[in-house]
Amino acid sequence: MQNKINIQNKKARFLYEILDKYTAGIVLTGTEIKSIRSSKASIAESFCEFNDRGELFVINMTIEEYAFGNYYNHRPKAERKLLLNKRELKKLQKEVQSTGLTIVPLRLFINDRGFAKMDIALARGKKLFDKRETIKDRDNKRNLDRIKKAYK
Repeated sequence: MQNKINIQNKKARFLYEILDKYTAGIVLTGTEIKSIRSSKASIAESFCEFNDRGELFVINMTIEEYAFGNYYNHRPKAERKLLLNKRELKKLQKEVQSTGLTIVPLRLFINDRGFAKMDIALARGKKLFDKRETIKDRDNKRNLDRIKKAYK
């Protein structure tokens, strides 16, 4: 009977063309997971980067300080390590270095076992005309739905 935490990055699907998706675990401290369980996190401005040792980190993810945390509380914008298989990490690192793609977080959630997970995606940035096309498609779909609803 656990509440469903589902924090999404709605900007990512608009700004990027999603090529490949992965689900990664996150290394968190106690106060960080408690803040996430109370939905006090944001991944809207965040992105993922490799360090010099080949480890993947999520940068600029905001987890608000836990209200009841004392001096053990965490920094809100700290870099947090993502956990993936070695094979997946090498594949992602090769793609990012060779073709200049980006890794963006799409969704932060808590799985059925109570662990915090993050859906990340290998993505290519959209050009301005692609964004305009997306807006046009969205408007057309909204108008069609409106017309269908009027005739029911």
